[in-house]
Amino acid sequence: MKKFKIISLLFFVCITSLSVNAQRIKLLDGKLDFLKGEKVINVEFTYDNMGVGKFPKEDDYVASKKDEYNKKESGRGDNWSKAWVADRQNRFEPKFEELFEKHSEMTIKKDAKYTLIFHTTFTEPGFNVGVWKKNAEITAEVLIVETANKGNVLAKISVQNAPGRSFWGNDYDTGERLAEAYATAGKGLGKFIKR
Repeated sequence: MKKFKIISLLFFVCITSLSVNAQRIKLLDGKLDFLKGEKVINVEFTYDNMGVGKFPKEDDYVASKKDEYNKKESGRGDNWSKAWVADRQNRFEPKFEELFEKHSEMTIKKDAKYTLIFHTTFTEPGFNVGVWKKNAEITAEVLIVETANKGNVLAKISVQNAPGRSFWGNDYDTGERLAEAYATAGKGLGKFIKR
């Protein structure tokens, strides 16, 4: 009986901790009914004015990490800062698009009537040092606009706390954790739009 209570308590703690980091998606303005029957959509990503971790400006975060890594090993920080930017196009955006297409049942095409602009406003890179870890997480503002007239915002959506973690715990690489956060956001947003 005592073992059952301990296991039940551990299960409750695990479930509670998972729900605390749950992604939240909310329609802030407009309606999505104009997307009914649409089979294609264009997707663009922006990262300007993004906060990272405890830094309100991404440039400050990158400068700090680059300096930290270069002090440990010459050139390591320079390589890291290049990967920080390259991972967007090489890892994050493809993960988002793959799961968005799957769950929205829309195909991403440049010449679509509507464009979804995914603007990442905050990134928590997280960490994994074996015995202690913090999941990555992103927050974004999503605008859906007419492709021909991007100033015409038809809907505004908030994506909050999209977590990035590996279920096997093998997420020592920041890019891997963040790619999973973009995958989570793509899946959640795809389902939200499909509904």
